[in-house]
Amino acid sequence: QVHLVESGGGFVESGGSLRLSCKASISITSIHMMGWYRQAPGKQRERLAMITSTGGTIYEDSVKGRFTLSRDVTMNTIDLQMSSLKPEDTATYYCNAFHITSGPQDYWGQGTQVTVSS
Repeated sequence: QVHLVESGGGFVESGGSLRLSCKASISITSIHMMGWYRQAPGKQRERLAMITSTGGTIYEDSVKGRFTLSRDVTMNTIDLQMSSLKPEDTATYYCNAFHITSGPQDYWGQGTQVTVSS
C-alpha cells in the first residue's frame, strides 16, 4: 500500500509558476515509477511527467521545457516545478505511484487544483 499526499496547487496568472509536491508513505526508491497526471473538466486524465526508481525522468511533449520533475529521497517526495503556465494548464493535478513489489498496482493522490488565469 502506498499513500500519496499532494500539496502546492493554487491560482496563478498566465506566465506564472507553481510548484507541486507529492509525499509518499514509503521510500520512493522502492517505487518503480512515480509521476504527475492532470485532468481538466470533460477531458481524459493526461500523463505529464514520470520519474523512475533510479531517478530517470520522462516528459510528455505538452510540458517538456516548461515543467521539471525532481525528487528528494530523504523526504520521500517528488516535486513538479511548473513555469510559463498557460490557461490550458488549468486542471486537477494528481500524483501517481506505480508500485510492483506486491504485484503491479497504481496508487493516486487526492488531487490538487491548479487554475491559470488568462
